[in-house]
Amino acid sequence: MVAATALLGGCFAGSGAGGEDASGRIRVAMMQPPRSGLSPLSDDAFKLSRWSTAETLVRLDRDGNAVPSLATGWRRSGRTWTFTLRERVTFHDGTILTAEAVVRSLTAAVRASPKPRILDGVDLTVRAAGPTAVTVTTGAADPLVPQRLSSPQLAILAAKAYAGRTVNPVGAGTGPFVLVRADGTASATLDRYERYWGGRAKATGIDVRYVPDGTARAAALRTGEADIVEAVPVAQARLLDQELLTEVPMPRTNTLYLNTRRGPFKDPGLRAAARAAVDARGLVAGVYEGRADLATGLLGPALPWAAPLRAPVRHTPAAAPRGAAITIGTFTDRAELPEVAQLLQQQLEKAGFRVRLDVREYAAVEADALAGKFDAFVLSRATVLDSGDPAAYLYSDFASDGSFHLSQLSDPGVDRALATASAAPVGEARRRAIVAAEAAVLATDAAVPMLHERVVQGDAAGVVGAAHDPRERELVTVDTYVR
Repeated sequence: MVAATALLGGCFAGSGAGGEDASGRIRVAMMQPPRSGLSPLSDDAFKLSRWSTAETLVRLDRDGNAVPSLATGWRRSGRTWTFTLRERVTFHDGTILTAEAVVRSLTAAVRASPKPRILDGVDLTVRAAGPTAVTVTTGAADPLVPQRLSSPQLAILAAKAYAGRTVNPVGAGTGPFVLVRADGTASATLDRYERYWGGRAKATGIDVRYVPDGTARAAALRTGEADIVEAVPVAQARLLDQELLTEVPMPRTNTLYLNTRRGPFKDPGLRAAARAAVDARGLVAGVYEGRADLATGLLGPALPWAAPLRAPVRHTPAAAPRGAAITIGTFTDRAELPEVAQLLQQQLEKAGFRVRLDVREYAAVEADALAGKFDAFVLSRATVLDSGDPAAYLYSDFASDGSFHLSQLSDPGVDRALATASAAPVGEARRRAIVAAEAAVLATDAAVPMLHERVVQGDAAGVVGAAHDPRERELVTVDTYVR
């Protein structure tokens, strides 16, 4: 406890104490520091979204349907979608939301290298259609264009954000809170934006501190140093006042990715042996203390339509490991993952593998993981993070040209199934195609789904209106405040 308190000492100085915050500001302890300087073209976009500072043309409702945000409506004609922009919206620097601004932001995303993963495999062109409308045209018919445009990585920012070599969101969004300071991997400060088109926020601002240590985050809730605490570790949750915790089933799967391009797991038989060796029930009971759901596929109970559509998957027979040496990578930012890796090490060694672990902070391990430098990687992966539709996640992770290619998979059958799922119309046909693509991936044993996580969020007793969002897009909203 002393160490955890030391990590937090002074974190929220001047922000109030206990359940009362006289300044009207909300103190938030977040799990992961920014990885790319809060660039909206990276996963940092989801921080901007959770702080309600950067907005998109479209947002998703609870059921994953596309609903208006900065665009008030849209219509489709073949491969072209026309979006009508909301009027009288200002950026935080006082400039006006225009079609030109939307074209600038979306074109920057299209030209980025790497692209935001929601654009994997998508050929997209954006043009102004007058001052308050834009057209979005895709190379192939795409029924998911509105859902894609809901991704926080496609946020619309003011021109000033694009003035340098990197995209800088400070003072450039349209949300109820303006990002006024970003202090690297330490903190961020946001103030209420008084000219917000959606009404005045109830809180006067947000003070964010990044606290990667899970014990320290739990301590922040226990001691009253934070009002909202992101991702309370399971091991700490049982030590806290349960009335301060909210458990939300997540579209997030804890998966063991196997490197299919090189090393022992290039052999399908050894991949099958690894799958057979994994005891996911032991992980759910031992590491997650029952606060997780056993995986029967890549898509979990947060997508209840998937399970009834599944059929048994045929796998390659397992081969004998015969002491094959493997390295499993994972990261410390999610407190449970190192323990998961340790138990997997025991299970795989019992099956005949020789296992070495490489555990670091995510920022230090991501590049090696994407470059295929591990034989296996343990990842907690959101399956509908970007569009509310799992086809984008499946494509990103398992297509031959996917941008988050931990398994290094290149399988023509999987590529065909993913292409079919991506092109299917929204509705039952698309869901069946997605489940078929999931089956094609599982048949390769490129990924071994183990469990589906539930997020545990801590809200201090005085917090009102904090979002509990399974998609991890919302946290502090226009209606959130501290009594």
